[in-house]
Amino acid sequence: MKQLLYILGVALLISGTSASALDRIVAVVENDVVMESELRQRIQVLVRQFNQNRSALPPRDVLIEQVLQRLIVERLQLQLAERRGIQIDVLTLDQAMRSLAKRNNMNLEQFRDTLLQQGLDYVVFRNQIRDEMIIEQLRQRIIDQNIQVSEAEIEDLLTRSESELLQKEREYHVAHILIALPEGPTPEQVKHAANRASAVHERAASGNNFTQLAIAASDAQDALQGGDLGWRDQAQLPQPFLQQINQMSPGQVSKIIQSPSGFHIFKLLDQREFQKETVVDQVLARHILIRTNALLSEEAAETKLKDIKSRVEAGEDFGELAKEYSEDLSSAFNGGQLGWSVSGTFVPEFGNVVDSLEPKQISEPFRTQFGWHIVQLLDVRKHDNTREAIRAEAQAQIRQRKIEEETELWLRRLRDESYIENRLHSSN
Repeated sequence: MKQLLYILGVALLISGTSASALDRIVAVVENDVVMESELRQRIQVLVRQFNQNRSALPPRDVLIEQVLQRLIVERLQLQLAERRGIQIDVLTLDQAMRSLAKRNNMNLEQFRDTLLQQGLDYVVFRNQIRDEMIIEQLRQRIIDQNIQVSEAEIEDLLTRSESELLQKEREYHVAHILIALPEGPTPEQVKHAANRASAVHERAASGNNFTQLAIAASDAQDALQGGDLGWRDQAQLPQPFLQQINQMSPGQVSKIIQSPSGFHIFKLLDQREFQKETVVDQVLARHILIRTNALLSEEAAETKLKDIKSRVEAGEDFGELAKEYSEDLSSAFNGGQLGWSVSGTFVPEFGNVVDSLEPKQISEPFRTQFGWHIVQLLDVRKHDNTREAIRAEAQAQIRQRKIEEETELWLRRLRDESYIENRLHSSN
């Protein structure tokens, strides 16, 4: 009942008249708009999540404004993705929906029924998943592929932390508030942001609910999650932040830290240590990749790989066929072999298939972001890869930290350079 009253109150607050008011534009974003109905539906989902997690709901006007801002940022990214020709085809989206249902221990029909029982429109939900996939591809092209990690950066991290990494790893559960600065801020903008940060910090240090403060004040993309960054190890935290966190106890709030993206306030929620795993399961696999193009459809690529698999099962050599047909040039010359690897280093769709195979077994054709594959698991082994794992982990952590920092700056720049008109509080 409380949830229903809250959603009704949100609807009344948005419309300004009644929950049955006609749909209207609540924001203009470049050449697109955000409708009130979209805002209501997104809020409904969030209210349900808050209630399921038994989290305190933020004030209605705060929640509405934060959700609207997220919708605006999503719209900007989708517009840019459209201009760059990024699309998600039906087969890929269907596969993603089945994977999502499987992670919830359901088949697709059960998953659809569950959404409907929760009052969610399945088509709208499916379209939102598609949009999230498009945005992920856009960010990979703009941010991820341009991130470089130098050997010097890896060596510096290893020099500072390898002795500890060889024994115990420390992780921190951190929440975060960002008071953002635009690119190339004026002194007045810096002063205004600094004043905002001081006011928020004073409230946080005085014991105000940090989650509520993050939802109300943070400009970061995780604001609606209460600024919760989850568990991070030392390499995933920038040095200025780590220097403070290392001196804090759980429950304490950091000093204000300035970076190019703005002013940051952290709260250390918890910390833990654990023994690092040194022996890992490795797999030796080989694959054949077929990419689709204007002349080769998804169905044709899948059929082609089914034919190749049949030829292998009839006695032809997998390696020779990989050399002839695979479009993964880095492995084709070696018969499609990928070398000894931990399956977790593959993209999830590929790793999940490898993990499901028995030695010598060949998969059915399946799709990843790179194209269509068949994969054969050749062997498995236990391997003590402490040194290699530490180095690979250091590189991955530095890269992820850079991606997060660059993403925040890029989104701020994208927003600052775009035409946005907030009509939420204007009259019809």
